[in-house]
Amino acid sequence: MSLDFTFRGELFQTVETANGAWVFVALPTDRADEILELETRRSGFGSVRVAVHVGSSDWQTSIFPSKELGTYVLPVKKSIRMQEMIDSGDTVEITIRVEI
Repeated sequence: MSLDFTFRGELFQTVETANGAWVFVALPTDRADEILELETRRSGFGSVRVAVHVGSSDWQTSIFPSKELGTYVLPVKKSIRMQEMIDSGDTVEITIRVEI
């Protein structure tokens, strides 16, 4: 069983990642609430394993809770951004699968 959803979000870079190695996208808060209600395996600091699809790229990673944003954030690594020709400031369509 899984929770699958697609959303559009703007990629952003945090101060901590100013070297350009990582860019993130915030999940919609209503979806974050759904994920919190699921019986998923979380790490000690609340990350949740997910499968992600953007453009022609598929990969597995984790989403991480962000207290500042009140939702989860998804890291989009440099190799994916280069392959999809996207970067901080771009709005992209993302599909996420959370395994339950």
